Amino acid sequence: MLTVVGMGPGSFNNMTPAAHQAIENAEVIVAYQYYLQFFEEIIEGKEVISTGMTGEIERCRQAVNVALQGKEVALVSSGDSGIYAMAGLVFEILAAETLELEVKVIPGITASIAGAALLGAPLMNDFCHISLSDLMTPWEMIEKRLHAAAQGDFVICLYNPRSKGRPKHLAKALDIIREYKGGDIVVGIVKDIDREGEQAIITSIDTLDEELVDMTTTVIVGNKYTKVYGDYMYTPRGYDL
Repeated sequence: MLTVVGMGPGSFNNMTPAAHQAIENAEVIVAYQYYLQFFEEIIEGKEVISTGMTGEIERCRQAVNVALQGKEVALVSSGDSGIYAMAGLVFEILAAETLELEVKVIPGITASIAGAALLGAPLMNDFCHISLSDLMTPWEMIEKRLHAAAQGDFVICLYNPRSKGRPKHLAKALDIIREYKGGDIVVGIVKDIDREGEQAIITSIDTLDEELVDMTTTVIVGNKYTKVYGDYMYTPRGYDL
């Protein structure tokens, strides 16, 4: 069987018991090499298959092939395995090659949820996730989704917001959102969630410092009703107080 595991944002504290158990029970662990450090103490003595960045297809194929041999395999992703991670790719491979394999998906805490908790309660009303990476989604489609989400006044969680190869994508996204929401909308920046160097910063579209943002960062743009109280940001649910 192949178990696709979302390990959460980093530490054991935010790994679900089900994810922990799935990793412990597996004979073979397949993961991005960098992530192994976060759960190395529970994989000692196990067979480990790892690849570097951009090795997603290779990892998934190896996980599927080993599981088809009858071994218990855990394919581990950070966050939630079904949100910009490995679960979908596993099913794509199985469908493309018409393979029959028992698959179990273990959910994990994704960056937007863990980041929102650090910031306060910004996701109390309708929200969406948009990745700013155009490696697999054309930028024109990303722009279309940004327009739709901003026009609908969703709280918007921006994944993969800024990298060395895409230094201007965040600025472009915020320009689109500003058209509909204005520049004083509350924005939360959460970086290195649940890891060394963790930061949570509350700012606005107009005052956001892009240099603070990289690929370890999630940016949460509030809606028109999102407020700041002390060190926290929150979005009212709509209760009549």
